[in-house]
Amino acid sequence: MARGVAAAVAALGVVAVLLTAAAAKVCTNTFPSSDSVATHAERAAGQLRLPAGPAARGHGHGHDHEQHLTPTDESAWMELMPRRLLGGGGGSTPPREAFDWLMLYRKLRGGGAAAVDGPAGPFLSEASLHDVRLQPGTVYWQAQQTNLEYLLLLDADRLVWSFRTQAGLTATGTPYGGWEGPNVELRGHFVGHYLSATAKMWASTHNDTLRAKMSSVVDVLYDCQKKMGTGYLSAFPSEFFDRAEALTTVWAPYYTIHKIMQGLLDQYTVAGNSKALEMVVEMANYFSDRVKNVIQKYSIERHWASLNEETGGMNDVLYQLYTITDDLKHLTLAHLFDKPCFLGLLAVQADSISGFHSNTHIPVVVGAQMRYEVTGDVIYKQIATSFMDMINSSHSYATGGTSAGEFWSDPKRLAATLSAENAESCTTYNMLKVSRNLFRWTKEIAYADYYERALINGVLSIQRGTDPGVMIYMLPQAPGRSKAVSYHGWGTKYDSFWCCYGTGIESFSKLGDSIYFEEKGETPALSIIQYIPSTFNWKTAGVTVTQELEPLSSLDMNLQVSLSFSGKSATLNVRIPTWTSASGAKATLNGKDLGSVTPGSLLSVTKQWNSNDHLSLQFPIALRTEAIKDDRPEYASLLAILFGPFVLAGLSSGDWDAKTGSAVSDWITAVPSSHNSQLMTFTQESSGKTFVLSSSNSSLTMQERPAVDGTDTAVHATFRVHPQDAARLHGTHGAALEDTSVQIEPFDMPGTVITNDLTLSAQKSAGSFFNIVPGLDGKPNSVSLELGTKPGCFLVSGADYSAGTKIQVSCKSSVQSIGGILEQAASFAQAAPLRQYHPISFVAKGVKRNFLLEPLYSLRDEFYTVYFNLAA
Repeated sequence: MARGVAAAVAALGVVAVLLTAAAAKVCTNTFPSSDSVATHAERAAGQLRLPAGPAARGHGHGHDHEQHLTPTDESAWMELMPRRLLGGGGGSTPPREAFDWLMLYRKLRGGGAAAVDGPAGPFLSEASLHDVRLQPGTVYWQAQQTNLEYLLLLDADRLVWSFRTQAGLTATGTPYGGWEGPNVELRGHFVGHYLSATAKMWASTHNDTLRAKMSSVVDVLYDCQKKMGTGYLSAFPSEFFDRAEALTTVWAPYYTIHKIMQGLLDQYTVAGNSKALEMVVEMANYFSDRVKNVIQKYSIERHWASLNEETGGMNDVLYQLYTITDDLKHLTLAHLFDKPCFLGLLAVQADSISGFHSNTHIPVVVGAQMRYEVTGDVIYKQIATSFMDMINSSHSYATGGTSAGEFWSDPKRLAATLSAENAESCTTYNMLKVSRNLFRWTKEIAYADYYERALINGVLSIQRGTDPGVMIYMLPQAPGRSKAVSYHGWGTKYDSFWCCYGTGIESFSKLGDSIYFEEKGETPALSIIQYIPSTFNWKTAGVTVTQELEPLSSLDMNLQVSLSFSGKSATLNVRIPTWTSASGAKATLNGKDLGSVTPGSLLSVTKQWNSNDHLSLQFPIALRTEAIKDDRPEYASLLAILFGPFVLAGLSSGDWDAKTGSAVSDWITAVPSSHNSQLMTFTQESSGKTFVLSSSNSSLTMQERPAVDGTDTAVHATFRVHPQDAARLHGTHGAALEDTSVQIEPFDMPGTVITNDLTLSAQKSAGSFFNIVPGLDGKPNSVSLELGTKPGCFLVSGADYSAGTKIQVSCKSSVQSIGGILEQAASFAQAAPLRQYHPISFVAKGVKRNFLLEPLYSLRDEFYTVYFNLAA
């Protein structure tokens, strides 16, 4: 009891300190000499001599111009040392005081505690990636394999080029470009991410080639650190920290150091490389000395001022290191990288985060979570809880992503922020950490639901299909936007290396890390919180868990999950998602109904598991709408459409006006999978190139066939061709469709057909039918499109043309064919469609046109809208 009272008093002291810091709100990302907040995009544009895009300019937030000249954070703690300690020397100059890390730790704890109170907990433990395997052929497995391919493509010598150069060692080959370029101040950050990603990917796959490659990178970095001889390790000179400590401009050196330290720590904890632990301890000791020198030479306030920059998760990695070394110096240094000026706002549950650079501060919250786990300081649990509630209620989009142009806007004012620069990928990566930790502590389903939403819509969305090394920085939310068309667009394999490339390769390396959570005890327990087809070797309980999902389509009424087991007695907890409904939800064990199932809860089953045990889960899944987080009445009509946890985007070049009904089913209907058999693309050859018939902006043209999949051109060159007599449709995807009267519907304009006047119409009349007849050129698999109302008249392109040539109508009776030109121009090959309907596809009624809805994660270059205006 006495210890509990003491802890409460200490916590109150910490709150008082945090409140002192929070009052001034000076914890921004602005240097004292700056006149605006600098985003990563702005810094990169300057150092790479690129034009600054819209995301890199002013954001109009009220706190953008606040400066961190005299930070007040933890000022009550700073009485522990003189403002300026005297330097050592001879004569009458007093000697410098010894730096006492224990004394500093006690003061940072807000009292006289002699030691750490002890870790909080017990908490759920994450399942080891070594024991989880994703099921081949699934979406998650494919994303993992695409990332593995990219990690194997990267050349170790090019990655470490700047490290070798900095250490004075001979560098082999040429350096990579982008943010890893030799003149970019952030160079080396991606290498840290690479170490984390490869450690987790190796654990997830046990790919021997990858293990050899990542070990070689660690070996080179080890040599670089030894050559420099101080414990320092980076791809840039230590002079960058001189500049930071002098409060002059430099691009986030501690941000990069965090990535390197975390990467090395992951190489030790996940991949078992003991050399990596030695290296990260050396780095921690080096930076302990740097911070000590700043405090001794100036003041502790000067140290806080030097952190007025993105420092990544320095506090987080140092808390992790302390759990291994038990070195109080590492724990105290972790405290010194907490940001009470920001955490104080969260401690009093004040939503005053607008204007803050999002990804500067989310990792600080993750570090605060680690502080709670390591020290038991309950205030930091409350901080994390308050922060997560704040983001969920006021600052997140339907995807689970947060930030606009890298910053937070005012709470519940997201409508005005919709643009191509929303939901920075790094912020989603870090928010997943926050929610994951909160679930481990509390088992509250809301956190697992958030994780599912952000993983599906925020993480899976950033890869360009199966193209290795092609990812995005931002996830556009505004109508008529494309992942490919933004300030950054899609990155490249070897010349991007943005911050979001680093978090991206990590995210796709650890897709199996939050499916299963263990609870040790006399009767071990396992929580299954994500429904991802996989196998888990639960060694603690001697149980093997196999999770399978029935393929999901838009016509399905339920998500079907199947769990098989073999082993001994254990408790199984399975998440019942909040998005399902009690009516129809069902759980059966070996065919026996387990009773009522409540959404938003855990269903627990304890038994002796046998090899033939089978748990089946049935979750009703349905369409629903979700309002944008904006409490102004004029934006109440802006809603996103979801199918269970999947955000559905409507293919659109800008239109977002939808019709509504009394129920969602009144204006949204499923696309039957059979419609894929009615899709086709019409092509012609000219001058050695293949051109495709395309419908875009209400006109028909010929466009050059796209070289890659997933383009907007592919969408516009795909048509649903359905006959007046359904029985006449024989064959699929380009098989002969001759002597058939059909309607031709553009893929992205469901319910709209091409008319004989070459216009688009939602009215089905005689003028909306075409006769598909054998090609006038007489070639096999060639067809001509004859107007239903004008026999003998055909759609024609022209014999020689360039992309963009408009389709016209020509009639055999009025045009004299010279050299077969008319016959050639009016003949098309029926080809396999360049695009197909996703299994989860719907049609939503619109005011001007209907929308094809597909999961946002499945889109690549297509233009889309996430939100719809239902007021119209």
